[in-house]
Amino acid sequence: MNAWVVGATGLVGRALIVGLLAEPKVEQVTAIVRRPLDRKHPKLTEVRVDFDRLEEELRGRTATHAFCCLGTTIKKAGSQAAFYRVDHDYPLAFGRAALAAGVKKFLVVTALGADPRSSIFYNRVKGELEEHLAGLDLPELHALRPSLLMGEREERRPAEAIAMALAKPLGRLLIGPLARYRPIEGSEVARALLWLALDDHPRALVTMHESDEIPRLGR
Repeated sequence: MNAWVVGATGLVGRALIVGLLAEPKVEQVTAIVRRPLDRKHPKLTEVRVDFDRLEEELRGRTATHAFCCLGTTIKKAGSQAAFYRVDHDYPLAFGRAALAAGVKKFLVVTALGADPRSSIFYNRVKGELEEHLAGLDLPELHALRPSLLMGEREERRPAEAIAMALAKPLGRLLIGPLARYRPIEGSEVARALLWLALDDHPRALVTMHESDEIPRLGR
């Protein structure tokens, strides 16, 4: 496996990099970043890019698998337009670059409730991304839709920290159809991404993985 990763500095991306580097079947990991990773490893290469020119800067490179863990918040982005660029336009450009690079599988982290027809802006953006990635006709596309992500982030998100504190005890009460709303560790999502990448069983060209399925994949 020659893996590309965008979003390598985020909660899921950092855990994914650790898993990829530890996996014997992975020969090379390329972290496509805006800023340095503060990690050294013989299998790890950093490629610093301007995300507004992502396809151009990755042209001519090859990969077997591509992982997109890119995402921000509207508050951090500064506007809905800027959020759309980071959470839709950049991942879609990455999808086109991965297709040109000859990947076998493209794996992306979206969100619970992703729906291109949603009245909620965040969910609509994630849904549009899934829809537009599916339109690229990638050899195999996996979209993971986690609920609230738990874990230590590099950046502080006070509102999310409060939500996590409340979600931990409440999550155990969510059973049956409500289990999909349980919070999930970022490391569990990373393990599921790695397992799906390594799995050789035939799958549909496009597969959506709901939040309650992700821990089972990771195990």
